Amino acid sequence: MNTQPVLLDTSGPIAHVRLNRPGKLNSLTLETLEQLVATAHRIRADKSIRAVIISGTDHNFTAGLDFATALKDPARVAKTFLPRPWRGTNTFQEAVWAFRRLPVPVIAAVEGYCFGGGVQIALGADYRFTTADAKWSVLEAKWGLIPDMSGIYAIKQLLPIDTAKRLAMTGEVFSGERAAALGLASEIHEDPETAARELAEQIATRSPDSVAQAKRIFDSTWTAGERRTFLAERLRQMRLLGLKNTAIARTSALKKQVPSFRPRSGR
Repeated sequence: MNTQPVLLDTSGPIAHVRLNRPGKLNSLTLETLEQLVATAHRIRADKSIRAVIISGTDHNFTAGLDFATALKDPARVAKTFLPRPWRGTNTFQEAVWAFRRLPVPVIAAVEGYCFGGGVQIALGADYRFTTADAKWSVLEAKWGLIPDMSGIYAIKQLLPIDTAKRLAMTGEVFSGERAAALGLASEIHEDPETAARELAEQIATRSPDSVAQAKRIFDSTWTAGERRTFLAERLRQMRLLGLKNTAIARTSALKKQVPSFRPRSGR
């Protein structure tokens, strides 16, 4: 049995990341955070990967940070909290933000517990499937803290400010069904991993370059004004028009053939 806290399996163009501390509800340690960053870097370096699924083992996503374990090493906690000057994130934040920056879609499959840091990891994904009975909570309030791990940035994109404040101030536990109603989860499914794989396989049939540019333009312009958005749209479309994968997509569509794309260009 593999006891590493983060597992990475690649099947064809799809990478599957699993949080792996089943005896502890996949709770997060400082090692888990470091391995999440390293795993995201491995995925970024492999240009054949076209989609990422992230889930937890043993039918739980994660119960959040294992405070009892983390606080045994206060010096390491302090180091983990220090920001990267070139990025602006510390390791808590980078564990999620590194996936957010990936040029491929990340799909979260949530079941069981999704507490605290689990919510932040899920919100770092581009799409989130959840079971109706999964248990969600912005649990940092229980520990006298605020959402971190880049969670504030993600939450403010998805929720009205009053709802965001309520969840962050109360730490209340709510169902996957309510998470979907609030907009934290994208879709309810009885088998989130199967749904995530089906979506990943569908996306993998498209040009990896157009998929990467679609992710980047929405992430970079979602709250931008008209002019900045129009400029970004033009620049990214111009870049796509000159790429081989775009020509492959166009030719395959005209000839009604299944396209055979090259690895994505750039990082």
